Amino acid sequence: MNNLKYRILIQWSNEDNCFLVSLPDFQEEQQWVTHGETYEEAFQNAVEVMDILVEIYQEKGKSLPTPLTLCDSAA
Repeated sequence: MNNLKYRILIQWSNEDNCFLVSLPDFQEEQQWVTHGETYEEAFQNAVEVMDILVEIYQEKGKSLPTPLTLCDSAA
């Protein structure tokens, strides 16, 4: 798992009957990048997707997005 401090948004969906996950700092990607039947599963899937995205960015020589912190969003 990487050390980067990216946000993970996990939200219940009645329509899909599962937890949907988005990674707001990776705006180029689709809104919902993974899901899980439980919150814990959704979180683990989010970490896996984030690691894959970081790897893809690095392989392509793209700069990683700057993680938005709580202090940044309040400013």
